[in-house]
Amino acid sequence: MAKTKNHTNHNQNRKDHRNGIKRPKKGLKPSMRGVDAKFVKNMRFAKRHNKKGLKKMRANEAMQKEAALAAKKAAGISV
Repeated sequence: MAKTKNHTNHNQNRKDHRNGIKRPKKGLKPSMRGVDAKFVKNMRFAKRHNKKGLKKMRANEAMQKEAALAAKKAAGISV
C-alpha cells in the first residue's frame, strides 16, 4: 500500500526563525570587474594621493597636540 503523504513543511518556519532569518552578508570589497577601466585607474591614483594627504594631516595634528601640551606645562596647568 502506497503512502498518501509525500511532503510536509510542518515546523520548518519555526526552526528557521529560531535563530533569526538573516540577510546574506555583503562582500567586504565589491569587485571592480566589468567597471570602466579609466574610472578604475583614476580611483587607484585618487586613493594613493588621499593617503599622502592623510599622512600630512595626522602629522600636523600630532604636532599641534604636542605644542598645546607644552604650553599647558609652561603655564603650570597640571595635565
